[in-house]
Amino acid sequence: MTAPARILLADDHALVRRGVRLILDAEPDMTVVAEAADGAEAVARAREQGVDLAILDIAMPRRTGLQAARELARVRPGLRTLMLTMYDNEQYFFEALRAGASGYVPKSVADRDLVEACRAALRDEPFIYPGAETTLVRTYLDRARGGDPLPARPITEREEEILKLVAEGHTSKEIGDLLVISVKTVERHRANLLQKLGLRDRLGLTRYAIRVGLIEP
Repeated sequence: MTAPARILLADDHALVRRGVRLILDAEPDMTVVAEAADGAEAVARAREQGVDLAILDIAMPRRTGLQAARELARVRPGLRTLMLTMYDNEQYFFEALRAGASGYVPKSVADRDLVEACRAALRDEPFIYPGAETTLVRTYLDRARGGDPLPARPITEREEEILKLVAEGHTSKEIGDLLVISVKTVERHRANLLQKLGLRDRLGLTRYAIRVGLIEP
């Protein structure tokens, strides 16, 4: 018999992790072998453990699931990833694909669709939950395979990291310490964010971070 797929589960809510684990461990072809409470821990666990699939909550402390997925695509290119989210937002699907994930599953339908999504991800197939337009998947993948330009991201990955930390209430010095960059560099990125996004202050940045799912309201 084929060994069960080894799964890493990352979510900052222990209750959610427990519920998802019950769903997955009930399947004979899957087993949860590691858990993480934030995106940075998820990357560390994935590098330590021999896992086949990482299920990542989009909105987590320190590093989002999308940020973790991008990092894992670089350091563990053979690892499959799948996103979980509280919010049903088409943008998350495209961002998940861009980050190297197979798609996303809203937590509201996880009990119904998560197992199928995991199996699709393990087959290296894109997954979009029932009810969404599958033509979105085909259009996106056709453009990617054809070498056509994909929709541009409004901010860089580094700016996204800083935006998340600003929205979480960290000072420029704390952000510099966390990312091992100077306070001056943090302030420059912050100024660029305000200019790019047409915002005026930290409150505007925080609202934007909530709207795009970098932090939970």
